[in-house]
Parts: sequence; structure tokens; C-alpha cells
Amino acid sequence: MPLTLLGKKIGMTGLYDESGRYVPVTVLKAGPCHVSQIKTAEHDGYDAVQLAFEDVKPRNSTCSMISHDAKAGVSPKRFHREARLNTEEVDQYVLGQTLGVDLFNDVKYVDVIGTSKGKGFAGGMKRWGFKGQPASHGTERKHRSPGSVGGRAADLGGGRPKKGIRMAGHLGSCRVTTRSLKLIRSDPQNNLLVIKGTVPGPNNGMVMVREAVKLSKNKAKET
Repeated sequence: MPLTLLGKKIGMTGLYDESGRYVPVTVLKAGPCHVSQIKTAEHDGYDAVQLAFEDVKPRNSTCSMISHDAKAGVSPKRFHREARLNTEEVDQYVLGQTLGVDLFNDVKYVDVIGTSKGKGFAGGMKRWGFKGQPASHGTERKHRSPGSVGGRAADLGGGRPKKGIRMAGHLGSCRVTTRSLKLIRSDPQNNLLVIKGTVPGPNNGMVMVREAVKLSKNKAKET
């Protein structure tokens, strides 16, 4: 796992680049994060670092989490996430260490992981982009219907929907990873990252920011 920080999505704005083009950007508040636990292969079966982010009042936490953070010498935190690392990388971290956006000083592209906006129960047109039924010529009150879903009697010996068929259902509120976003600017004093493009989730939603795992050929040439 590459360099990782926890943060919150502040919102979107725009900047002008060197050539005068308007670039839509997303502002993230990344860190400061604290190392609340270090896991090793000998003790836990794998190597990882647990990061804690955002202070929370003790009355809004639990006794187990308060004592867990106290072992690392930090105040109670709201969010805790793990980042898998190699054995050599784990040795570089110390319990209670503070991590900030200066980790990304030499990084040009990042991946952002967040939870997409929940949109409740949605039909096939909104959820999957179906075009719907014809708007005239005999179609009556079925314009947004997904169409036939169970006409497979000849194949399966009984008409029933195929597993995985795209139908109406729950939309959004799932883990989404947006890859290879360009890091425009970083502000270590205010713990801010300015990233080109959009980021999953609502404003003030928790996100994970990491160094990009996979780059295209053109983007790899810039690094």
C-alpha cells in the first residue's frame, strides 16, 4: 500500500492554470493523522499501520476506542482505517506519530477512496442508464419500465430472472475509488490538498487519499 492519509472533502472550486484554462478542483482536508496502532506479521499475521483522524468528544466515543487511542498517546478520534504496508515500511512508523500532507510533496497523482452519495431506491433508468420504452405508439404507462426480465424458460427450464440482471434497487452509498487524479497544490500549514476533478462522496464526507497505484503511459511519463 502506498502513502495514505485520512481526510474530509471540503468542496469544489476552480483554478486557472499557467495557460489560462479554468480547471475544476476539489479541496480536501487531509490529516493530521496519528498512528494509533502498528500491526506486524509476527503478532497479527500481516503488516499494517492504523491511522486515526479527527478529534471527537469522549462522550461520543466508546470506552474501548478511548483506551485504544490512549495506548498510542493520542486523544479520542472519530475515524480509524488501516493501510497495508511491507515489513520494511512498517519499521519507519512509530506509535503516536503525526502524519500530514507533507507526505505528498513529491507525489503528482493520487487515488481518492470515499463513499458515494446514497440515492435510495432507484429505477432501472436512473440506476443503469436505460433509455426506457417508446414514448408513443401503443406504450401505455410503461415508459420507464426496464422491460422483460424473466424470459429465459428455454435455457433454464423455468422462467426466472438471470443472476446479476440489472434491475431497480439500492443506488449509491457504496465504496468508490477514483484513480489517478492530478494533485494541483498542497498547503501543509492548513492540511489542504487541491486535486483536479471530482471526488466521491458529499461535502464533509470522510475520504482516504493515497499515492496513485496505477498510471497511464502519458501520466507515468510526468512522474
